[in-house]
Amino acid sequence: MSDPSRLSSIHPSAIIAPNAQIGENVEIGPWCVVGANAVLEENVKLHANVIIDGHTILRQGVEVFPFVTIGMAPQDLKYGGEPASCEIGERTIIRENVTIHRGTTQGISSTKVGAHCLIMANSHIAHDCVIGDGVIIVNNVVMGGHVEIGDGARIMGSAAMHQFVRIGRGALVGGLCGVEADVIPYGCVLGNRARLVGLHWIWLKRQGVSHPEMKEMRQAYLDLYPRYLDASRASSKPGSDADADVFASRLAQVKKNYEKNSRVKEIIDFMEAKSRRGLVKVSGLRRREGEPFQD
Repeated sequence: MSDPSRLSSIHPSAIIAPNAQIGENVEIGPWCVVGANAVLEENVKLHANVIIDGHTILRQGVEVFPFVTIGMAPQDLKYGGEPASCEIGERTIIRENVTIHRGTTQGISSTKVGAHCLIMANSHIAHDCVIGDGVIIVNNVVMGGHVEIGDGARIMGSAAMHQFVRIGRGALVGGLCGVEADVIPYGCVLGNRARLVGLHWIWLKRQGVSHPEMKEMRQAYLDLYPRYLDASRASSKPGSDADADVFASRLAQVKKNYEKNSRVKEIIDFMEAKSRRGLVKVSGLRRREGEPFQD
């Protein structure tokens, strides 16, 4: 790390604490504030009016637009100023008015955003959230504490996620969704409240998943959630013992039938993992699975 006073790209109006660690080729625009425990690695760019507080690390190439705050104290009444951190992965872009709070000792003591993410304007990432690599969060998305979002997920505009919700890898959360429960990897949820309507075929195609594998994933999904489910019985965390037994039987059969398909296994492992929120319900609407690609 370099002495910030030697970096000509720091605007004279910026306030840099003496103990802040500033890397090479960092650009800090007007009226930015960088706290004493902050670390800005090489090629970080703060446009203007950005506040970096607390034990916060911005990895190389992070770009932060105006009026963003990163590493501020969490909005949690239990928080008493205990040491906690915040980390932003390399080459992530954070647009205007985003707020990202540091963790709490009641959680994992850290808030983490992965590499190569795009966090669009006015979004909020709460304390102890863990965001994977390559995630896109569109404007006005908000989340409670302890939310986990897997690599490559897409969270559309004005979606809201309950605390402790898990969003699986490659999942799609539609705009204006209120997400109260976990979304399986590669799942697509729409509506308020969010309901599972299928798999995120577009993302899978862009990742180069083969046509035969997508067909197998579609069949596994339909084995778990048969077509034309009655909305009153469409929960993937069924209410009655009989419903729970039926779903457990389906889950066991899918696990056996598709044990060689790594992506189906990932979905099953996600379903079987410990959860504070359970799984989202399946939409009761009639739908034709597989339309996004030809048989």
